Amino acid sequence: MSNPATRPRLRLLGRFGLELSSEEVELCLNAQRLVAFLYLRGRSSRTVAAGTLWPEVAEERARGSLRTTLWRFPRGDLAVIDCSGECLSLCCAVSVDVRKLEETALHVVNSGGVLDPPPLELLTRGDLLPGWDEEWVLFERERIRQLRLHALDTLAEGLARQGRHALALEAALASVRIEPLRESAHRAVISAHLAENNVGEAIRHYRMFVRLLRDQLSVEPSPEFIAACSHHRTGSSATQHGS
Repeated sequence: MSNPATRPRLRLLGRFGLELSSEEVELCLNAQRLVAFLYLRGRSSRTVAAGTLWPEVAEERARGSLRTTLWRFPRGDLAVIDCSGECLSLCCAVSVDVRKLEETALHVVNSGGVLDPPPLELLTRGDLLPGWDEEWVLFERERIRQLRLHALDTLAEGLARQGRHALALEAALASVRIEPLRESAHRAVISAHLAENNVGEAIRHYRMFVRLLRDQLSVEPSPEFIAACSHHRTGSSATQHGS
């Protein structure tokens, strides 16, 4: 079993990066795309990988590009890609930041947000491969984005129940930054302000969200949102001022 400290490390959040023996290595764009594809799509045949990564050329030329790309990868103890005949996969020894994010986010959701310490740093890292516009990236980027949002909302709720309102506010605001029109995140922000008796902050945030919805979507907050904000005695004034 490989030493965790020397395992290949793949970074897909914020930007692409690959470390071998604790040193970052430079890969050409084709090699980067192949590594990312094999992690996001899982085990793949050479034909599918070539056709997906080089869709604009004939099959034989695409397979040739794939062979050239594979030839440039390290082998032996530093192998990143497992080639088993016609099948390709990312070596199981490769540590991937997206996998850690997914596992942590699911743990947060399943635990009801009760984790110590709260994994705010991991949940607020950059998007999956920003700037890559391939369809197979776009789908996974949105899936991971939604998972991250659900985890942050759950974490904010869990921290609020524990009375850790400053951290609950951090989690809620992180969710707002990712998706400014998400009602559940704004509700958590307002609840955190009210829990600390910061009524003025709660009112300002409520008004800001109402203006944002009107400007961007020409809609009003949902009845569920208004009811949740009005649930707090001090919060009822915020809903009145926002109308």
